[in-house]
Amino acid sequence: MAGDSFFLVIEGLDGAGKSCIARHLSDALTPAHSSNVSLTYEPHDPSAAGQHIRDVLAKRVRVSARSLAYAFAHNRIDHLDSVIIPHLDAGGKRIVICDRYLLSSLVYQSADGLSMDDIYDLNRWARQPDLTIYLNVSPYNCYARMRNRPTDRELFESNIAERAEKYQAGILLLRSKGERIIEVDANPSIREVFDKVLSILKEHGPDWLRFQPPLMFD
Repeated sequence: MAGDSFFLVIEGLDGAGKSCIARHLSDALTPAHSSNVSLTYEPHDPSAAGQHIRDVLAKRVRVSARSLAYAFAHNRIDHLDSVIIPHLDAGGKRIVICDRYLLSSLVYQSADGLSMDDIYDLNRWARQPDLTIYLNVSPYNCYARMRNRPTDRELFESNIAERAEKYQAGILLLRSKGERIIEVDANPSIREVFDKVLSILKEHGPDWLRFQPPLMFD
C-alpha cells in the first residue's frame, strides 16, 4: 500500500451486488474516516468518454470492440487523474472504494480479436489497487437478481456463465502481475456477504482501518 492510502476495488458479475456492497462499505467507514473516504465507480460518467460509454452500453450507439476498449481506457486515465489519485495522495489516511476497475475491462473488452493481454497493455499505466475483492456469485443468482432491475438492460448483461469463466481468467492474469485479489462467495444474502467482506478487510486492510457497521441493513 502507498503510504497511508488504501485503494479498494469491488468486482463481480452483473447482479453480484457490487454497488450495494461498495455503498455499505462507504457507510461503515465514513463515521471513523469522514471525508477521507471516497466512493466511486467505473465507467465514470463525469470523466472523459463517460457519457459515450453509457450510450454504447445502453445500445444507443454502436462501436467496434477496439473503439470501446480505447474509450474505457481514456475514461479510466481521466478518472484516475481527476478523482482517484488526487484523493489518495492528498495526505492522511485516505480510502478510495471503486465499483469496478481493470478486471472488468479484461472481461468485458476482450472480444472481437482483442485478448486480455491486449486490454492489460492498453491500461498498463493504471494505478494498481491495494486490494480487489471479487464477489463470486452463480450465474443463476445473477439472473434472478437482475430480474428485479428496471426493464432497460445494458449491453453486457447477458452470457453470464461465459463471463464468469472470463473473470477467473482475468483474476489469474492480474495475480500474475502482482495484484492482490480475494474471492468472496456472494451467493448468500447481501448482509452475509457484507460481513464476509468486513472480515477480509480486517485481515488484509491497513491496520488503521476502522468500521462502524450499520445497525439497519437494506
